[in-house]
This record gives sequence, structure tokens and C-alpha cells, in this order.
Amino acid sequence: MGIKAALPRYELYLYSAVLAGALIWAGSWIFEASSDNVNRKAFKESVKPGWHYFGRKMDAADFEWVMWFSTFRNHILFALTGHVIFAKIFTLLAPKHRPLIFAAYGGLAVLVTMGWTFMTLVVSHCVILYSVALVKKKWMCFAAGLSTLASIKLEPYNSWQEALVTGSFDLQDILFYGGCGFSIMRCMSFALENCDRKEGNYTFSDLLKYNFYLPFFFFGPIMTFDRFHAQANNTQLTRKEREMWNITTKALLHLGVILVVDVFFHYLYILTIPSDMKLVNKLSDSCLAGLAYSNLVYDWIKAAVMFGVINTVATLDHLDPPQPPKCITMLYVFAETHFDRGINDWLCKYVYDYIGENHDKIFKELLATVCTFAITTLWLGPCELVYIWSFFNCFGLNFELWVAKFFSIPPFSIMEGAMGEAMSRRIRGVFNAANFWAIVLYNVLSLNSLEFAKLVGRRIIFKGFPLSTLSVLLVTYCGVQLVKERERQQALLEDPDPVKPVDDGKEKAE
Repeated sequence: MGIKAALPRYELYLYSAVLAGALIWAGSWIFEASSDNVNRKAFKESVKPGWHYFGRKMDAADFEWVMWFSTFRNHILFALTGHVIFAKIFTLLAPKHRPLIFAAYGGLAVLVTMGWTFMTLVVSHCVILYSVALVKKKWMCFAAGLSTLASIKLEPYNSWQEALVTGSFDLQDILFYGGCGFSIMRCMSFALENCDRKEGNYTFSDLLKYNFYLPFFFFGPIMTFDRFHAQANNTQLTRKEREMWNITTKALLHLGVILVVDVFFHYLYILTIPSDMKLVNKLSDSCLAGLAYSNLVYDWIKAAVMFGVINTVATLDHLDPPQPPKCITMLYVFAETHFDRGINDWLCKYVYDYIGENHDKIFKELLATVCTFAITTLWLGPCELVYIWSFFNCFGLNFELWVAKFFSIPPFSIMEGAMGEAMSRRIRGVFNAANFWAIVLYNVLSLNSLEFAKLVGRRIIFKGFPLSTLSVLLVTYCGVQLVKERERQQALLEDPDPVKPVDDGKEKAE
């Protein structure tokens, strides 16, 4: 139904009260479990001494968060600050050569950090994919790119290449696989964009300028070549009104979020608890549901902050990078589910939308999703857990289309048209609530473990039925309706009169 489906204000207040109460209730259970078990033997590896102001230990189970904002914080800040200063000086002196300056600093930073053998390996990947790009055959670009990607994801090829990198330090594995992986995906984007170029070819220097932009090099996000090339070569470097204020505000917001997350880690051990299955089995259904949900929210916050820091630097360079992912709380359909908007944009542009087109044909959608998740599986690194994650998310995406097709035929479409928009929104909200928990369960297994995801599903759906099951769905339904209301208000702001006449005399919702 259209975006005009408004609900009574008192109903929205009721949904807000129920949702707030449920979150506080689940949070209190997690706080109690964290406080009562802080000295468990299973917690010793991941619960470390925290800020002495609080007098409590903190959850340090996420190596990536600790790496970014604790152990290697100064190194990352030094590299990014150097890039900003270096880029600003030379942008003022030679704005036409900005991409070259970016690449020179990025290449030097990579060389100093990882050594000449790693640099040679990355450049060899660039040479291979550039050579294939000159043929201008997309299937060859995909074959070469995916084969190269497989060489760093599958044994024994990845171990052989990793052994080429000399030296030893804590971040070596992460920087090796991150640098090579993102580099190959960028090279594939370059090759595919070169295939679409009607006259001539992009140069090898264009590829190097694109690939060695330091803020994106090791950790992403991926910005497709066509967008980067156009923006980096733009010599009209002007700022929009209040743009610097917005950049500063976002930077301070990211700093605030980092501090808030660290504070929460002193009281809620949401990352450590799921790893202790003996403890998890003793927790209440409400606590388990809260743990599963909070793990996905945290993963979104982590991605939003990490990509937000990088995007702040890119914005200072007059680029428009991929935005952070959509909040998991706002997701109730698989079609919008992603945790890395850069990879998501890459896959949509070159695979999912290319094959699926309008995404209204069942077979094309099935083929598009299978190809998309096959590449995603290779990107993440093939293993049993990734296979399971890919299968269920691929199934969820297709199942949404099947259900939509089924309910679009009479008599269901006639019944929905007769019941009114508000009632239709309520009924759809019930299905969306169930879909939301399918998204949670299908993705929490990749964040924690298959055992934890199975336990949460079993407790909420089977052992907890009907009380826990209906309670969780009721709370989720309230959240979905609040999200739908927010989307409705945003759509009305963008288009105050969304229903317009069309040629055949009917009306459509834009």
C-alpha cells in the first residue's frame, strides 16, 4: 500500500512504550548476566581490565574494535592524518594532479607498512586484471578477477602468497587479506568499467591511482571506479554551504559513539556471553533475544563508525564515498540487508541488478541472488559457516519475492484493496516482524556461532512457544510499525503529494 497509510498517534505511542520497556527489560537481564559472571573462567580471554573510573572490567572480545580504537589507534590516526595533510597541501598546489598525489602517498604508506614483496604482489594483481580489461570481455574480467580472488581465499594458494610478505606483526594477516581482497575487487570494477567504455581504454596509471587511495586501501569501503575516477579528477573543488560544519559534526559524533560503546562494554558483555554456551543455556528467553539483537546492532555500529571515520577523510578529499550501512533496527526485508554498503553497491551494480534487472521475475531473481551470494561466499572466504549464511540469506531474498507474488494475485490482492491502507499496514507488519527475526537469526550465526544461532532459534520458536514467541513478535511488530512511520514521514517530506495520475487513468504511489 502507499505511504499515506498513517496510524493513530496513540497507537504509535503505545508501540514506543512497549518497545522501550522490552529493551530495558532485556538489557537488565544482560547486565545481570554480565555482572554475576564477570569472573568466570571462560571470560578470562575476552573480559579485560577497563577504565579505572568505572571499577569494572570491559568486554574486549572484538579484535577489530580493539585494534581500531585501542591498540593500533595511534598508528591508524597517524597514517590518516598524514594523508589529510599531504593531500591538502598538494591539492592547493596542483589540483589537477590530486589522484596522482593520493596514489603516491598511499603507495608509499603501503610499501613502508607491508614491504616490497606485498607491494609487488598487489601490483601483479593490477597488471593481470588490467591486461584482461583491454580485451573488453566482461566474462573474462569476471573469470580473471574471481580466480585472483580465489587465490588469496583458498588453500594452498593463499598461504603461499602470504608467505611472500616478510616481517611479522599483529596486524599482518588483516592487512594482507584486506589489502589484497579490496585491491582485487577494485581492479575488477576498473576492468568492468573499461568494458563499458565505448572509445579507447583507461590507462594503467588510472588503475593505480584508483587502487592506492590509502583511506580505502586496507579496510574499504569499495567505491566503484566510475564514481572515483569522476570525483577524483574533478578540478572544481568547492564546498557546499555548511559542509565543513557537517564534516566536523560527524567526526565528533563518531568520537561520541566510540566513547559510548566503550562505556557499554563495561556493563554489557554482549560479545563474550554468546561464546560461553554453558552460561547461554541458563539464560532466559528474553536475555537470549536481547543478546542476538544487540550483537547485530553492535556490528552495524562498528561498521558505521569505522566506515564513517574513513568517509570523513574521503569527504575532506572532495569525494562522495559509500555511506555507512542501514541500521539493523530499520531492516525488515532481506532486499535492504547489508553491513558493507561498498560491497553491496559493487555486487548490485555488476551482478545483482545486472542479472535480475527489475527483480520481478522469479527465475531471474533466483539466478541473480545465487550468483551474488556465490561471489559473496568467495569474498568472505569459503567455509561451512559462510555456506550456511549464504544459503539462508539467498533463500530469504527469494522467499520475499515468492510471497509478494503469491499475495499479489486474487483473491488476496482484492482483499487487501478492500481493507484499507491502515489495516493493510498492520497485517504487513506482522509478516515483517517474523521476517526481521529471520534476518537476525540468519546473520547472527556469522557474528557469533552456529550453535548460538541454533539455540536462540530453538528457544524462541519452539521451547518458548507460545509465550516467548508471541512476546518477541509483539515487541518486534511495535518496532516495525515505528520504522514504517518514520519511512512514511520521510517519504512525505520528499514528495508531499505522492499519488499522481498516470496515462491509463489509474493512480500510483511513487
